[in-house]
Amino acid sequence: MPIATPEVYADMLDRAKAGSFAYPAINVSSSQTLNAAIKGFADAGSDGIVQVSTGGSEYLSGPSIKNMVTGALALAAYAQEVAKNYDVNIALHTDHCPKDKLDGFVRPLLQASAEQVKKTGLPIFQSHMWDGSAVPLDENLKIAQELLALAKAADIILEVEIGVVGGEEDGVANEINEQLYTTPEDAIATVEALGLGENGRYMAALTFGNVHGVYKPGNVKLRPEILKQCQDAIVAKYGDKAGDKPLDLVFHGGSGSLPQEISDAVDYGVVKMNVDTDTQYAFTRPVADHMLRNYDGVLKIDGEVGNKKQYDPRAWGKAAEAGMAARVVEACEDLRSAGTHK
Repeated sequence: MPIATPEVYADMLDRAKAGSFAYPAINVSSSQTLNAAIKGFADAGSDGIVQVSTGGSEYLSGPSIKNMVTGALALAAYAQEVAKNYDVNIALHTDHCPKDKLDGFVRPLLQASAEQVKKTGLPIFQSHMWDGSAVPLDENLKIAQELLALAKAADIILEVEIGVVGGEEDGVANEINEQLYTTPEDAIATVEALGLGENGRYMAALTFGNVHGVYKPGNVKLRPEILKQCQDAIVAKYGDKAGDKPLDLVFHGGSGSLPQEISDAVDYGVVKMNVDTDTQYAFTRPVADHMLRNYDGVLKIDGEVGNKKQYDPRAWGKAAEAGMAARVVEACEDLRSAGTHK
């Protein structure tokens, strides 16, 4: 199918919330990892989200170019071609963008989509993330208001981060402390600033102990009940029905999460969960296995030339993509999106 239109993407998120499931959002940084992610979604029978970070976009632009916008646009163009051969919907998203990179990443991409909408009626990306976790909440929300207006004009969904995700990802690093827990007051302030859809649709990454990086299950102290408390506080203030989930929530830093923690988060309104560290490992592990098993073929031993069939990038690339695709299927199953594509 073609890359999801804004209407299809909105329907994806609506169905996820109504059906108490969430989509894995898979970070990619190459054509191989993109292909693996899409195949994983197709194998799972799930629509999905593919996302690229500032670092991933810079890498995609070429080692001597290092232009985030070029890399992001190149990925989107490639995705448009390969995604249409699969029978699932794929949405394109840009991941964490801090304040100092907005002018070199999200704002130019929003402008590019605005120009594309004039020509074709469709944006290039379906959603963008503004990561304001490193600035005070008032400033975070003020910038979010500006970006939300631009996103709405281009029929794009904005993602905001309210709170702090610990650990480090693409140069955005935060300590592991009490700031990792969003408060109901923070959630109310977000709605007061951004509305509940009338100013443009947005997703909110409320933090409940999330940490980027590699952790064994049980080592990260997650408190998913915070998500419910925040949703309930909004319901109480704005008069929705008890049990409603007014915010579309995002789960960051999921590595090492226990199955029950993931399930609870989805039940409380998470519709998107970022998956990066686990799929990086799933991609690289088969490559390491191939190289170690075939070291005499991939290295020039004693003046020989090795075995082309073993060092051909396609030889190890297929195994890498298969490993990552399998991990994407697992993520769809964990988030209950497997088999939900219509």
